[in-house]
Amino acid sequence: MSEQKNILSIIEKIPLFQRLESRQLKHIANQFADRTFEAEQEIVTQGLSGIGLFIVVSGHAQAVRQRIDGAKAIVNEFGPGDFFGEMSLLDDGPRTASVIATESTRCLVLVAWDFASVLRSDPDAALLVLKAVAQRFRQVLDTL
Repeated sequence: MSEQKNILSIIEKIPLFQRLESRQLKHIANQFADRTFEAEQEIVTQGLSGIGLFIVVSGHAQAVRQRIDGAKAIVNEFGPGDFFGEMSLLDDGPRTASVIATESTRCLVLVAWDFASVLRSDPDAALLVLKAVAQRFRQVLDTL
C-alpha cells in the first residue's frame, strides 16, 4: 500500500475529516508528516502553543494536566486511531495538557499552517471541517 493510501485510510476515520470529499482528503493527506516519539517523551507541552493535529498510528500516550497546586492528573489516554490537538489547527492558544508517549509512539502530524493553506485553497473544505469541530465541541459540552 502506498504511503498516501495508508494515510488516507487513517485520516478518513477521523471525525474532523469524515465529511470531506475524496479529492479534499487526498489534498490534506499530502500535508501530514510522520513522527515517532520514544517512551516518556513529551509530544506536546501544556501551556505552549500547539502546532497542529496528531493522530496516533501505533503506540500509546497519556494527556497529563498539571493543576495550579502542582498536582498532575491523567485526563485522557490515546492509542491507535485516536487523535488530539484539533483545536490548534484553528487557533494558536496554549495546550491545555501535556501529551506524553507511554511507549514508542508513531503519529501522523498535520501542522496548522499547512492545514490553513489547504483551507484557503478550498473554502468548501473549510466549512465542512468547521462543522465537524462545532459538532465535536457540542459533544464535549454535553458530557459536562
